[in-house]
Amino acid sequence: MTGRRRLGMVAAGATLLGSAPLTAIFDSWTWLLQVLLTIVMIAGAAVLTRTLRFPSWAQALGMVVALVVTLTWIFPSGHETLVPMPATFAHFAELIKQAGEDTRAYAVPVPDRDGLLFVAALGLGVVAIVIDLLTAVFRRPALAGLPLLAIYSIPVAVYLDSVPVTPFVVAACGYLWLLVADNVDRVRRFGRRFTGDGRDVDVWEPSPLAAAGRRLGLAGVIVAVLLPLAVPTVTGGLLSQLTQNGPGAGGGLGTGGGGKINLFASLSGQLNQTATVNLLTVKTTEKDPFYLRFGVADLLTSEGFGNQPPGGTPLNRGSLPDPQREGASSQARYQRYHADIQVSDALRQNMAPVYSYLVGIDNISGSWAYDPNQLVLFSSRSTTRKQKYSIDYLRPQYTPTELRSAPSLPKDDPVRQMYTSVPDNAYVETQVAKLIKGKRTDYDKVRAIYDFFSVKNNFAYSLSTQSDGGLSAIESFLRNKIGYCQQYAAAMAWMARVAGVPARVAFGFTRGTADGDSYVITNRNAHAWTEVYLQGFGWVPFDATPTTGVAGSARGNSDWAPDTDRATTPTASSSAAPAPGIGSSASPGLNNRPEAGNDGDNSALADPASADTQNWTGLLIFGVIATLIALLLVPALRRVLLRRRRHAATAGPPPVLATADPTEPGPAGAITAIAVSTETVQARADAHAAWDELVDTMVDYRITIDPTETPRVTAQRLVKEALLGPEPATAVELLGTAEERARYARQPMQGAELTSALHQVRAGLSHSATLRNRLRAVLFPPSILLEWRLAISEASTRMMEAATRLRDGMTRFNPRRLLTKSR
Repeated sequence: MTGRRRLGMVAAGATLLGSAPLTAIFDSWTWLLQVLLTIVMIAGAAVLTRTLRFPSWAQALGMVVALVVTLTWIFPSGHETLVPMPATFAHFAELIKQAGEDTRAYAVPVPDRDGLLFVAALGLGVVAIVIDLLTAVFRRPALAGLPLLAIYSIPVAVYLDSVPVTPFVVAACGYLWLLVADNVDRVRRFGRRFTGDGRDVDVWEPSPLAAAGRRLGLAGVIVAVLLPLAVPTVTGGLLSQLTQNGPGAGGGLGTGGGGKINLFASLSGQLNQTATVNLLTVKTTEKDPFYLRFGVADLLTSEGFGNQPPGGTPLNRGSLPDPQREGASSQARYQRYHADIQVSDALRQNMAPVYSYLVGIDNISGSWAYDPNQLVLFSSRSTTRKQKYSIDYLRPQYTPTELRSAPSLPKDDPVRQMYTSVPDNAYVETQVAKLIKGKRTDYDKVRAIYDFFSVKNNFAYSLSTQSDGGLSAIESFLRNKIGYCQQYAAAMAWMARVAGVPARVAFGFTRGTADGDSYVITNRNAHAWTEVYLQGFGWVPFDATPTTGVAGSARGNSDWAPDTDRATTPTASSSAAPAPGIGSSASPGLNNRPEAGNDGDNSALADPASADTQNWTGLLIFGVIATLIALLLVPALRRVLLRRRRHAATAGPPPVLATADPTEPGPAGAITAIAVSTETVQARADAHAAWDELVDTMVDYRITIDPTETPRVTAQRLVKEALLGPEPATAVELLGTAEERARYARQPMQGAELTSALHQVRAGLSHSATLRNRLRAVLFPPSILLEWRLAISEASTRMMEAATRLRDGMTRFNPRRLLTKSR
């Protein structure tokens, strides 16, 4: 096996070892089997193309084809046999879209989802191709560490519990194997190694220099690992940040840090029902508890509310704020309660469910922080999976009369400016103006909007929604008056903002089902409601969703937000089990991450078969295909532009050569001098440009170039080897003569039709060449590829020279050198 093929196999093995960090992402080993098949097929294509001595671009193309075919076999769309079809690429686009949704819906380790498995196989296949090209083609195996490092950065970025060290060690071994194989191959190319006494030494036999290198490398690795642990920092050493996750561990918890969940209160969509999954068990001293909450959405778009990352102080760096001492909610009365919360294995999110106004927390493991504005407990690296913690919280109490006394915020107040911004919608503005007409206080305005969402106004609860053509999402919901909790919460918050009252959407769980002195909360209890800001009382909750179908609803249990449908629709008991066939207000279909039912990017919130989705998929496929075609045509375009530039140089009017007048008398025996004019220089440049074009054309058609030959000999050899006809042969001889005179004669050739001669030579070479050579000369001109390869090699050489100069310059500051001089 030749060196390049051997290095290709090692590159495939290194890629497979480099994929070890993904074991921390997936819950099973299905991904490894699919990745193994993908890498084996790519390595097989590389070995086959190199055995057949294909050019480098053909080797890369062969590996890409092997990747696409393998992905087609593993993830078929059902419309192909063995080769991909147009429907296959549409299926691939759908899998990529599904993967994006799954990354927001699942916590690590993730189950075997087709979208995530496809992205893993596709990504590692691309990495395998890149590493193969860097190692076997460009002979730069050190650069292969960059894609391998990118693989390891995935679990570092998304793994919330701890980053395992073993997969990193396995990936590092693969990288070192690649470097060793490349160096062994380089040594073999020099020949056999001998000792000083002439004994033959095997390539694997250690030498004193190699032993010293290994000792230095080992010492460097040890220092690189241990030094960050020894250097004192604010949050601990580098290794602890990557691998540790326990009480007191740092995690970069500051402003802007936050959860991985992309909360979204959608105003349109459809939710489906599946099995019920237990998520929480809560035991509280509060007799009639409100909702557990874990996040808020406060960024409003035309489709609904999205969230911004929370920010706050870590629990281990200070006490929790006391809302009774804050001006924003100091006028409310508070009652203190205690709750014990136990989370099951099914709930894996980095926002912990808590009651509002948290004042104390115990026994929660990991690094957590509390945002006093959003009233959420969040982490950047820990999850709620199997957590069991206790909290102390305050429940605010106020009457409608007290809330009615809350003054409106000034228009320049930052809270009002942030939480009252809305997209323009004339229909919503008209409806709000009708509802709040004559209302003077913020509370009365909110109550008018809240009372609007009632059965008497034909509002109803349903998991299935309808859309009215080109209407906006908010207008469609307000006209149809049928929806689920996310639509009600988002619509009320939108209308409150139009009325000038700050509002946002909160996400959490209803009270669930009573089980003795505890409440059992399932995925059917996922819920969303509205919170409005009243000066002096803080964020006051309003649940506009009808109680019918909402298990554990607490709507109507407060004086300031009574159940407007109580006379016609009984309120669901907090201890009542969900009725058969009736779903909750959030999607129960995502069992591993039920909070994703509140995620507007999830496919459960929009019909995947809608026309917009199909159009976007088609545009995505068209864009990908167009981009690939454009990239493949870059060499051909470069060749055409270069040819046009040379033809323009040789197509000008014949220059008139300025010479000395031979009739003028001169010294006896003196040689007549020819004036070197601009026309003479231009004539030589034209001949050189035409000859350069001829040489590149010979390279394109696989005609050997011998730089030791004169232009005349090269032209004669070209006529014989290419079997050119009379006209192309005459054109070649003309170009050879023009170049020869431009190089050696005192006066270059004038008035020759060099451009026409080039056209004739190219036509003759194309006529005598094979179809494969003609296509290669047009689509992938070897002259352009050679030019790029030389440019890359030259740039690499310059970089190495610069690095060498830098290293030599740094040696002047070597302490050992200074000590040697002092002696």
